Amino acid sequence: MTGASVAGVAKLPRIVILNDSSIAKGGATGLATLSAREFAAKGYETVFITGDSGDDGALKSAGVDLVPLGGQLLLDRGRLKALRTGVFNAAIRDRIAEYITLNDTPETVYHLHGWSRILSPSVFKALQQVASRTFIHAHDFFLACPNGAYYNFQQKEVCKLEPLSTKCLMTRCDRRSHPQKIFRSLRSGMLRKTFDMTLPWAGVLALDAKMTEPLHRAGIPKELIRTLKNPATRFSEDRIEAEIGDTFCFIGRVERGKGIAALCEAARIENVSLRVIGEGASRVGLQKRYPEVEFMGWVDKKSISQHLTGARAVVMPSHTPEPFGLVAAEATLSGLPIILSRQALLSEAVEIFGLGFVVVSTSPEDIADVLRKVATLPTDELRAMSERGFNAEVSLSVRPVDWLDHLLTLYLGAIQEARV
Repeated sequence: MTGASVAGVAKLPRIVILNDSSIAKGGATGLATLSAREFAAKGYETVFITGDSGDDGALKSAGVDLVPLGGQLLLDRGRLKALRTGVFNAAIRDRIAEYITLNDTPETVYHLHGWSRILSPSVFKALQQVASRTFIHAHDFFLACPNGAYYNFQQKEVCKLEPLSTKCLMTRCDRRSHPQKIFRSLRSGMLRKTFDMTLPWAGVLALDAKMTEPLHRAGIPKELIRTLKNPATRFSEDRIEAEIGDTFCFIGRVERGKGIAALCEAARIENVSLRVIGEGASRVGLQKRYPEVEFMGWVDKKSISQHLTGARAVVMPSHTPEPFGLVAAEATLSGLPIILSRQALLSEAVEIFGLGFVVVSTSPEDIADVLRKVATLPTDELRAMSERGFNAEVSLSVRPVDWLDHLLTLYLGAIQEARV
C-alpha cells in the first residue's frame, strides 16, 4: 500500500476521522468523507465519528465504521441550548473521550475536520489525551477568528485585528448580528482553553501558505502549521469549450458575503447571461430582484456539469478572504476560466498561472468590467486559457491520490514521533 511503511510503525495505522456531519454537500464534510471512503478502500481500519445521527449508509457500505453522536446543528437548537452546547458540549466530550479510552491504540491517528457546527470546542478537550496523534484541519479561520472569516461583514472589509483582543471584542463584525458575535467570541475563548498550545498536537493543516499568518495571529505556533492543498476533480471529463460559451456561472452558497448580489447587478449592467447554481438564504430575494438571472437551486456534484452547458467562465466574487476555492479548482480542471475575488487567497495564483481574472468583489462596476473583458476576449485566447486549466499544465489543487498519500505520510510520521 502506498506510503504504508515508516520505520518504527509495526502495524498499519488505524484512522479516526471526526467531523460535524456525515452528509456531504462539499467543503470540509466532502473532504472528510472522501478520505474515509478512500482509506477504507485501501484496507486501512477507518472510523468516522460524526456529530450528527449518521448518513444514508454510504460510509458503512464503503467499509467505514460510523460512530454517530446524535447531535444537532446549532441553527436547529433552541437559543439557550445552542448557546450552552455551542460553547462547550459536555455530552460530546464525554462520548468521544469514552470512545478513545475504549478503543485507542499506539497505531491510531485522529484527524479533526469540521467542529464549529455541532461538536464545539469540547472535541478538543476529549482529544487532549491523544494530542500527539491528532491533526486539525483548518478549512476556514474558526481556529483563530470568532466569525471564522477574518472579515468585517458590517464594514465590508478584511479584518486585521488580533482575535479576542479588546478591539476585536468591541467590533460589530458578524454577518448575522452582534449577539451572534458575542456567542462566537465566547466559543473562541473556550477554544483557547481546550485547544491547549502547551500540548504536542501533531499539526494544523492549512489549505494555503497564506493562512499561516492569520492562524499564528491567534496564537497557533507557526511550526505546528503544515500547508496541504485541497484535492479537486473535474466537473466534466470532457473539456467545456469556454470559447464558444456565452453564460457566466456562479456555483456555491447563495448568501451574504459570497458577492452574489454584486454579481447579479454586474450581469445586469453588462446585459450578459448569468446562471446561479446553489442554494442559500439570499436566493429568494435575489430571484425576485433579478428575474433575468437563472437560479438553479442546489445541484449535486454529479449533475453540475449538466448546468455548465454554454458556460464561458465561473465567477467567484466572495467578499471574504477564503482560504481555498474548491469550485475554482474544479472549474479550471473542467476547462472553464474563473473570475475570482481579489480577497481570495488563490487570486495571486490565478493571475500568475493564467487561469482567469481577478475582481474587486464589492464593486458591481468592477465585476461588470471584467465580465465585458471575458465576454469579448478573442476566441484563441480564451481557448488557450481553457486548455491550460483542463490539461492541468498548472493547477490550483492536488490530485486526490496525492492528497491521500500526503495525509498518510503525516499520519505515519505522527505515530512514529509519538513513540519516541
